[in-house]
Amino acid sequence: MKSNSWNEKQILEATGGQVVAGRAADGYSGISIDSRTITETEIFMAIPGENFDGHDFVTKVMDKKVSGLIIEKRYKDKFMAEWNKDYKNKDYKNKVWCVAVDDTINALGSLACYHRKRSKALVLAITGSNGKTTTRTMTAAVMAEKFKILTPTGNFNNEIGLPLTLFNLDSSHEWAVMELGMNHAGEIARLTKICLPDMAMITNIGPAHLEGVGSIEGVMSAKAELLEHMPAGAGTVILNGDDHRVKKLADRKYSGLTGRNILFFGTSENAHVRASDIEHGRDCVCFLLNLPSGKIKIRIPVPAPFLVSNALAASAAGFSLGISKEAIKSALESFTPVTGRMNITKTGDYNIIDDTYNANPGSMKAAIDTLLRLKGDGRGFFVVGDMFELGDHAAKLHEEIGAYAAASGVDRIFATGDFADNVASGATGQGMDVKKIFTGSKPDIVKHLCDKRNLKDWILVKGSRSMKMEEVVNGLKASFTDKP
Repeated sequence: MKSNSWNEKQILEATGGQVVAGRAADGYSGISIDSRTITETEIFMAIPGENFDGHDFVTKVMDKKVSGLIIEKRYKDKFMAEWNKDYKNKDYKNKVWCVAVDDTINALGSLACYHRKRSKALVLAITGSNGKTTTRTMTAAVMAEKFKILTPTGNFNNEIGLPLTLFNLDSSHEWAVMELGMNHAGEIARLTKICLPDMAMITNIGPAHLEGVGSIEGVMSAKAELLEHMPAGAGTVILNGDDHRVKKLADRKYSGLTGRNILFFGTSENAHVRASDIEHGRDCVCFLLNLPSGKIKIRIPVPAPFLVSNALAASAAGFSLGISKEAIKSALESFTPVTGRMNITKTGDYNIIDDTYNANPGSMKAAIDTLLRLKGDGRGFFVVGDMFELGDHAAKLHEEIGAYAAASGVDRIFATGDFADNVASGATGQGMDVKKIFTGSKPDIVKHLCDKRNLKDWILVKGSRSMKMEEVVNGLKASFTDKP
């Protein structure tokens, strides 16, 4: 059997489940939660979600002759009755191996942890309020200079996405570079217990996911769960030395820091991995990378100042693993942003900064700073959608973003969403002319922007993932393509 395949004993041992029907196959090639793509040799795990419940698709996967199912015990009697009475292929039905567990999401994590333990790969876990995905991408690139790496291809950083990524570990992998997200207390603790990191990294701590944790102190406590629940034993912890909240975590005696090597990255003199001589160009950001092993000039081909911090974190990981400064330079200078992260499109009409991947107050301000650096003598337009998961702080934080944009010198603001008026109120409170602020739908924003074409204009588009602000980006690109 392959290193990421499964047999009956392993599945029951990992999940603690109860066999309620059928007989197990000799082996299974993997675990799947997607009824659309599952193959006959995989086990289907029925996961309940916000929009769909995998239990509703059990009959569909049975029609595909899948021979293994994992369901929740609360559905057991219902399915047994349906299969015995109605299922059209009784011979096949009697062969389906079905395991019932208390909670399939927890069982998914337990299976992933079991697989992570039997893998020979080591794990680096990254968390933080901003920059997790970019830092993970950079870190994986640096580590790939020396090791065979597994890392997610998308934003797989929750209690479903993390296990699905870990299932891809095979005998060739030496390291897995994982991203841990959260929207409530206890989530990072759970993810840490699933992936059992050998190395940990915290990029920063800011006002994100306040709806689930209540306050910035709640965010700090949630991020600290990574340190508290790391396995015992030696390992390196990489922390942002420029972030005062992250430094407070290091000052506390978390069990995860006991006996571990702590590396700080940042721009301060006390950082172990430090950036100096930072220069901002129209198409890049450059800095001198100072490592304990030497110095080297870095040129990142994306003009976003905040990428320096992400690159330092990745460099710290590389240095701790014995990767040469020349290899670190090569990886960082080949960096390409993920879709929706500071993707710049220059058209004949204007310049678009697509930063629609996600948003919170910290990343909003960093994006605005980038817009102002890039616009030069052109105009800087800020297209802003709602930031989600801010709870009772949402109205105030959207007002602060409007105020920050106005005070920074943004020429026009185009706001959409439930908190568009709060953004506008914050901007006018800073003295911005109300005529330079537009609130409305995404199509209306596209129309207004297209009426104000100027090849020197820079347009930043940003909002939380569920706002689908890429619709504005696509609308602007289409307007350029379709113009007479």
